[in-house]
Amino acid sequence: MARKVIGGLIQCANPLNDESLPVKEITDAALARHIELIDEAGKKGVQILCLQEIFNGPYFCPSQDARWYEASESVPGPTTGVLSNYAAKYKMVIVVPIYERAMAGVYYNTAAVIDADGSYLGKYRKNHIPQVAGFWEKFFFKPGNLGYPVFDTRYAKVGVYICYDRHFPEGARLLGLNGAEIVFNPSATVEGLSRYLWKLEQPAHAVANGYFVGAINRVGWEPPWNIGRFYGTSYFCDPRGKVIAEGSTDKDEVVVAEFDLDMIEEVRNTWQFYRDRRPETYMDLIDLGP
Repeated sequence: MARKVIGGLIQCANPLNDESLPVKEITDAALARHIELIDEAGKKGVQILCLQEIFNGPYFCPSQDARWYEASESVPGPTTGVLSNYAAKYKMVIVVPIYERAMAGVYYNTAAVIDADGSYLGKYRKNHIPQVAGFWEKFFFKPGNLGYPVFDTRYAKVGVYICYDRHFPEGARLLGLNGAEIVFNPSATVEGLSRYLWKLEQPAHAVANGYFVGAINRVGWEPPWNIGRFYGTSYFCDPRGKVIAEGSTDKDEVVVAEFDLDMIEEVRNTWQFYRDRRPETYMDLIDLGP
């Protein structure tokens, strides 16, 4: 019997681009807009849904402004509690990327995973943290310390890789080895140097590891930083690297695709990349480097 799943990705512009407003007002507005889109996803029958990176607010990392620490919260916490109700309402797994406060002065770029009954399954903390012009993430986030977990949800085994992580094949492989059937990569990426990689790296991860990938990017401009246009084009690709659904470049929307998880075994049995791995020859990956 086919293991068909309906997946969904939400791409969305930040609804309040006004730095003079209180942080909580900005995050509340973003949450309210996403709830509208979560309702839309539920009505479309989506079973596994992923939101964009730091979904309930702007991508504030072009700044180095400590006021944005106010956007952080515990995980699980208030926002995951709200979205747990929607997960249960629609019997929908929801991946919730959020700014996590572990303790005073310790913050992570995190994604919580909520199962289809509303239960909290756990979280992934972004492992690779950039520190380059426009993306001053080390000011806001510690590197993750939870490894590469895979969550056994009602519909599939789900892994998460966040934005800049996608440039590193090692974690993508570990997610596959840990049993992921679909890996979500919630992102905040703009026009420029990495645009050509958006449709290159993640289908390559899907092919190399024999799993589905859901890649999410926000849309629009975010003043006052205006580091570039967030170009959307959120998409799903299959284990052969084929894009099976794709969003627009400039509008809020729910990108939906139906896929058959049985394709994973079919593809892996054809290519046998897991059988033919030689991990004993890769020790230099650990031993080499500065």
